[in-house]
Amino acid sequence: MIARSTATDWRETVKNYVKLTKPTIVGLLLFTTVIPMFLAREGPYDASFWALVFWTLVGGALAAGGAGAINMYLDRDIDARMSRTRQRPIPSNRIQPIHALSFGIVLNLIAFVVLVLTANLLAAVLAMIGTFYYTVVYTSWLKRRTTQNIVIGGAAGAIPPLVGWAAVAGHLSAEPLLLFAIIYYWTPPHFWALALLRQVEYARAGIPMLPVVAGEQATKWQILLYTVLLVAITALLTPLGMAGPLYLVLALALGAIFIRGAYRLYRQPGVSAAWPLYKYSSMYLALVFAAMLIDHLIMRWW
Repeated sequence: MIARSTATDWRETVKNYVKLTKPTIVGLLLFTTVIPMFLAREGPYDASFWALVFWTLVGGALAAGGAGAINMYLDRDIDARMSRTRQRPIPSNRIQPIHALSFGIVLNLIAFVVLVLTANLLAAVLAMIGTFYYTVVYTSWLKRRTTQNIVIGGAAGAIPPLVGWAAVAGHLSAEPLLLFAIIYYWTPPHFWALALLRQVEYARAGIPMLPVVAGEQATKWQILLYTVLLVAITALLTPLGMAGPLYLVLALALGAIFIRGAYRLYRQPGVSAAWPLYKYSSMYLALVFAAMLIDHLIMRWW
């Protein structure tokens, strides 16, 4: 009986530490890491390339997961005041704060070593910049001080394409910066849609999210504006030679749906249209990057 209880406790502990890493978010970050690796590869997809992909994703997962754990440590006071987050491992007293912080730091140290040894120093440094920007610049500074927290802080989530590109190419160029821009402009409409739904909780927690400070209509307008800019940026890949006509058709179709949802939210009173927009925006980024890969593989084969 004691052995069974110990095994159950161990599994629960592991589950709680996994939750600290925000695995759903990590999955999307890794997807936007791996697609640029295919785009940057000029040679064959041989065993060495697949090994590089594997270890880059391992390093990226460790860095992103560690950043998530540090974020939960820094946001533990806010999480305890919001119904959406109060059941997270730290505010629910399932993980001690110092243990979460240590866990996050160790994961990032391992990530740096993995990326240096299996990819290159540039990829490793970029991953650490992502962690620093997310935990220090966004979580510790911007989030509690300005309505532009998501806009400026969105750069943290846009770094994975740079990591993937650098791991393969060994340098950065205009192409990965354009992929960076896509995620950067996707972040505000995605998170502001959620903020509209959670504005009461953000106000209670003292977080100056845009709907709390500027109001619903101003937020809806900003969502529509950033969505239009986002779709325009995604369309640039084809005229700049990064993608073919198939990608352009897919990107514009996906973007039209996004703009339609943002316009519907802007025109309708209340925030009922924010939830379907948020759900679609969660899929949109992955679908656009998938369109890049499909187009690239077809053009490469052709």
